[in-house]
Amino acid sequence: MVTAQVSQAPATSPLAISERTGSISTAEIISILKGEITGLHIKQGFSLEVAEEITANFTRSPGLKERKDGVPGQYIGASHYRKDAASYFAEAENEQPFVDALFGNLVDPVRGLFDALRRELHKHGIELRLASSKYGQANICRAICWSGTGTYVLEPHDDLAQVLCAGDLAAVAKNTVVALNFYPSMPEAGGDLRIWSHKPTAADRKSQGVEATGYPYSTAYLEAVPSHEFKLQAGDIALIDGGFIHGVTRQLGDGKRRLLLNCFFGFARPDLVLWWT
Repeated sequence: MVTAQVSQAPATSPLAISERTGSISTAEIISILKGEITGLHIKQGFSLEVAEEITANFTRSPGLKERKDGVPGQYIGASHYRKDAASYFAEAENEQPFVDALFGNLVDPVRGLFDALRRELHKHGIELRLASSKYGQANICRAICWSGTGTYVLEPHDDLAQVLCAGDLAAVAKNTVVALNFYPSMPEAGGDLRIWSHKPTAADRKSQGVEATGYPYSTAYLEAVPSHEFKLQAGDIALIDGGFIHGVTRQLGDGKRRLLLNCFFGFARPDLVLWWT
């Protein structure tokens, strides 16, 4: 007699979400780092004038490229996804002038956030620095427009798997991997950040065939899992625990691009937080 294999529903973990308007605080960022908050959405977190200038600089940048790693999108900067340390850090060194040019003479909101976080962590004997190796140093951020054409412009995924496979950065994967996004441009509707109440284990990733990438999880796999959507606008900032599955809904409306500045950070040791793209 043949017994049909029963597929187990993904285990759910509660989401601790905080959303408000105004300036971001270092205390909130540290709460994400410590795993106390799953997702933080700061509305009107940085200047719309700065957002518009960054968007214009992105559009006319000679460093703008199409991704060729199976994740559809246009980008400026380097990504550690599917790369070893030598390739990633060498690419980051080459891309640094294009990343710098996104900000020109503007007050850089990404560096401003990390400067404030560095000062606060220093009070507690914790160092914050850009990840580096003998091959170079990470960029402060990367700029991306996702361009998937299905239900999601960026398919559901987790950020932990790629860090586990990232060599020099793997130590961070033992702790919370924080994904930080600034949004210089958003479409009239859609393009929302959806996070599911599911933090996959190694066994979950293996069952879905995404052990090395965490990308993509099927909609069927997530069908019964509760989720939360961050309704984003230009000038917003969002931070999430990247170990939870998340994706970006299809964008609609006025044809404006959904542009984000993205980076990751987390504890590599109790006294060291690393930051990379």
